[in-house]
Amino acid sequence: MTGERIEAHAVILAGGRGTRFWPRSRTRTPKQLLNIVGGTTMLEQTVARLAPIFPSARTWVVTNAEQAAAVRAQMPRAARAQALTEPVGRNTAAAIGLAAVHLLHQARRARRSHDADALMAVLPADHYIAQAARYRGIIRAALDAANAPGALVVLGIPPTRAETGFGYIERGVRAKISQVPMYAVERFTEKPDAARARRYVASGKYDWNAGMFFWRASTYLAQLQRFLPATHDALLRLAESIGTSRYSATLARIYPRLENISVDYAVLEPATRTRAAARVFVIPAEIGWSDIGSWAAVHELLAEKSGDNVAAGELFALDSSGNFLWSPDKFIAAIGIRNLVVVETKDALLICPRERSQDVAKFVKWLEERKRRELL
Repeated sequence: MTGERIEAHAVILAGGRGTRFWPRSRTRTPKQLLNIVGGTTMLEQTVARLAPIFPSARTWVVTNAEQAAAVRAQMPRAARAQALTEPVGRNTAAAIGLAAVHLLHQARRARRSHDADALMAVLPADHYIAQAARYRGIIRAALDAANAPGALVVLGIPPTRAETGFGYIERGVRAKISQVPMYAVERFTEKPDAARARRYVASGKYDWNAGMFFWRASTYLAQLQRFLPATHDALLRLAESIGTSRYSATLARIYPRLENISVDYAVLEPATRTRAAARVFVIPAEIGWSDIGSWAAVHELLAEKSGDNVAAGELFALDSSGNFLWSPDKFIAAIGIRNLVVVETKDALLICPRERSQDVAKFVKWLEERKRRELL
């Protein structure tokens, strides 16, 4: 099958909680299920952006039990059967593995061949991409490269600032296997301190890791077998029950025992250290990307310039600038305030400086420690 182009599927990861978007984002209605930017939800925007490449029958989503019903309701009707539910969260290595065994099961059943395979585009549900057409072109190039057995392809975002909140990908030599610029990955690096981030950006050799991956399902499972063998073997046992009445009980028994680790730590980082294991490539993608990681990031996206007020709801502003104000059902009067985030829901009110909006996640942890479930 080396020279044959195999069928490509989108696997959308939609199990996050979006704690930095409290009080709007809650356990059952997290960030990806909200209209954070635009009139539709982040998940709906993601599906619509991918639709020209992946029809509904080849669009999958991995989510958790608490969000499964809401996720299915937002998926196209033909894709709802491809909503995979984790009984407990086990991070991205396991979530992608769950999708991989389902894709192989479907491909082998359809083709009646044990050698059948499937291409996977693994993508987050809650990112913003301004240049959708360009993004789709890069996805097609990534899928072409990932069609080769053993290839692991990631998208990197050329950095626009010395950001300390993202992981970085160091580019190596140019790879002459794609119509778009593509490089061998030298290494994946952790979130750096400010000084190291500045060096990375100044070097011109690093991209942000945006969590978008492309590979064959068989290639991914082979890497799990090499680097995470217990999880690999457990997923293969689970695969034997797919399509049978035993599946739900087997999933509930096996899944909580899988290693709780990200795909970056479990597969990609060790794959770049042991060159014989796989070929890892990065495609720089200038696509107007944002992970929309905080209320401040939403303000940055929606404000035409940094001092603008951004409001959901009718606003009167006097001597006020740089604020993000979300109270869609009330008239808002802002007098003499600057660079604040104010978000109101039926049962809660968030007020913080824009520069502290990342700390909302710390407050949510405080709620968890005190078991304030009514606010979670």
